[in-house]
Amino acid sequence: MAPDRRSRRHDRGSHRRTAGRRPEVFTPEFDPDHGDRALTTARQDMVIGRWQGVRDLLRETGEDWPLRTHRVRLLSHAAAGSTTVEAWRAAEPDAPDALVLRAATEVVRVFNEAIAAGRGGGVDRARLDVTVMACLGAADAHPADPLPWVSLLTVARLYEGGVGRAELRRWWDELRRRDPYNTEAHVQVLRYWSARWHGTHGSMYDFARDAAGMAPPGSALPVLVQVARVEEYRYVAEGARGRAPVRGFDQHWKHELAVLEVRRTWERWIWGRTYGPVRPEEVVELNYLAHAACYAGEYDTARQLFTLLGRRASWVPWVYTGDPEEQYVRWRAVTVPDAV
Repeated sequence: MAPDRRSRRHDRGSHRRTAGRRPEVFTPEFDPDHGDRALTTARQDMVIGRWQGVRDLLRETGEDWPLRTHRVRLLSHAAAGSTTVEAWRAAEPDAPDALVLRAATEVVRVFNEAIAAGRGGGVDRARLDVTVMACLGAADAHPADPLPWVSLLTVARLYEGGVGRAELRRWWDELRRRDPYNTEAHVQVLRYWSARWHGTHGSMYDFARDAAGMAPPGSALPVLVQVARVEEYRYVAEGARGRAPVRGFDQHWKHELAVLEVRRTWERWIWGRTYGPVRPEEVVELNYLAHAACYAGEYDTARQLFTLLGRRASWVPWVYTGDPEEQYVRWRAVTVPDAV
């Protein structure tokens, strides 16, 4: 049956309207909560002095340790500039979650003090000791929770000269008894052993590669090698600021080992994964791998990662190599066919 004239006129009109429409411009979403809407609400409550929603959120999170780590980390940053967590503790002094969040918040506060003091300023040792005691108190109140030990491993690098090896090993062992593949804890120890803090590039890479090699299939820990590569880049780039570019550093991302390690991380972590929603706590690490794949020239891997991420971008690590939004949009356009 031939289409009638009205249908043909309608089709031509629709085509003209579509043809004249500008293509959609792709804009990544730098959502600090990475799509965790319940967390967004709780963080907003924290800022205005309401702690009940935070309590309920952490109770509902239960022992989903990766999600709990993500939520406590971001809640602690929201709490650092207010007294809301102290108000919660005063109202419910025996609430383990209040103690865990307050310990994490104290860690953020001492890091803020260190940043304000600038290079060479440091934080008073007694202040650090008080923070450590808050973390140990939280660990006693919530024995199964890995978060107080993540907090301890984070604050450790603020001690001048670091903490004793036996103490650091004890904190590390306690963490691993509770959550042996906790990505945030591994990142904090990697930074502790970096040249920026209390180690060298070699010790940092050794730690990252050992952890990647022992991780079970599907664990995000292989991406520690890409995190280490970013940390080395930051250290060298900051040291070269105001001077000539570091000789040979243009190959940092694309020499043979760097490319091989991008492929290994993909195979150990992502290979065989069913495409589906990305968990909020995975977004930063997926961005690390996408960043590494782009700069290594592994465009097929980058394309699949951008497809997996969609618009879910994170400032880190893109911010260390330029404007995050410009890079994310540009590399996505290079690697994803017909990207808009």
